[in-house]
Amino acid sequence: MKRPANPGAEKGRLVAYLNARLLDPATGLDTMGALLTTGDQIADLGPSLFSGGVPSGVEVVDCGGHCLAPGLIDMHAFVGEPGAEHKESFASASAAAAAGGITTLICLPNTDPAIDEPAIVEYVERRARENSLVRVQPMAAVTKGLNGTEMSEMGLLVEAGAVAFTDGDRAVASARVMRRALSYSTLFGKLVIQHAEDPSLARDGAMNEGDVSTRLGLAGIPVAAEAMVVERDVRLVELTGARYHVAQVSAADTLEVIRAAKKRGLSVTCGTAPVYFSLNENAVNDYRTFTKVSPPLRTEDDRLAIVEAVKDGTIDVIVSAHMPQDVEAKRRPFAEAAFGAAGLETMLAVALTLHHSHGMRLNDVLARMTAAPAKLLGLSSRGVLRAGAKADLVVFDPEKPWRVDVDAMRGKSKNTPYEGLPLTGKVLMTVVDGLKVFDAKAG
Repeated sequence: MKRPANPGAEKGRLVAYLNARLLDPATGLDTMGALLTTGDQIADLGPSLFSGGVPSGVEVVDCGGHCLAPGLIDMHAFVGEPGAEHKESFASASAAAAAGGITTLICLPNTDPAIDEPAIVEYVERRARENSLVRVQPMAAVTKGLNGTEMSEMGLLVEAGAVAFTDGDRAVASARVMRRALSYSTLFGKLVIQHAEDPSLARDGAMNEGDVSTRLGLAGIPVAAEAMVVERDVRLVELTGARYHVAQVSAADTLEVIRAAKKRGLSVTCGTAPVYFSLNENAVNDYRTFTKVSPPLRTEDDRLAIVEAVKDGTIDVIVSAHMPQDVEAKRRPFAEAAFGAAGLETMLAVALTLHHSHGMRLNDVLARMTAAPAKLLGLSSRGVLRAGAKADLVVFDPEKPWRVDVDAMRGKSKNTPYEGLPLTGKVLMTVVDGLKVFDAKAG
């Protein structure tokens, strides 16, 4: 199944989605009804749409009473092109994303070469158009070669199509460089996204620093490595007035800093990944390298703090933090194994634990993966169900149980920490630009 290069060519194609639980996190809509798409746009929706029947010539999709929501927007995923196609390609990543209900994938710049020049932004966009089932947009590097010292040409990168700036899985450690980057970013209104982990404190660490790391004999990464970077950066946001985002928050101490910054009215936002509200450091007990992620899994108190921060809105977005690794990179002693977990196909299901186990409304969970990232990145026609918006949709059953089977995963790399575990909530269909790119019935 391949998405046409020009989906707009089917402008006259009408598709009616019937018997659907319509969910729009942007407006709070939660009702049974129907939705009509025309070509690559949503034409109409509502509880009374097609109450008199569907006109002839309209294709019908019966949603079977399941949820119909805006397609998910994942604003933190690694795709291996260029340079690491053996870990993940646009074709494999987009197949995994489509199976996970993700219709927009924002890819990290830590490729080889790094996405630090306009030509590479254009290359990524072209390759994605040619090979991806879902829409892909790149973030560009804050610094050239991700070296942390020399700033990239932000203006040229924005013109080429970069949607935000980050050094990916590396922190911008220099306060001087980060201040300059924040200052320049205000000219373009783009987010600067920080991987909050002080490299000098985290160096050689393999997991969270504490009793568990001591017992396992593994070098630890202290919470301070994360919180200190955010504390510093918040002061730089005060100096510059820039828009600043913490890519993945893992600890309660960091949340205190972010809450204080938000209370002062600073443009500080943050995200987290499902691993940080579903797992804790005890998952490392058997030295299983699929649980080695950056930042590391923290304590149970930290996990519960992340849950509460997602619920109260301190954490703005949920991301997959998809960081695929090949077998050789993970089949090593824990201290030597690469950081990262595959997250595209499990993002929605694990996020739904916030609904099933922690009392969050379904729309509030979805908002962290649709309307919120769309707003942060300026993607005005995505992440919403409304007439005129992009026909990027996901149909899912929030109650369907399933078990994670690595052999059935569509990504090239299988390094999921949820291997063999039961989850609840399954994607049934994903639609991009009005065209079906995933159908669970098709296998």
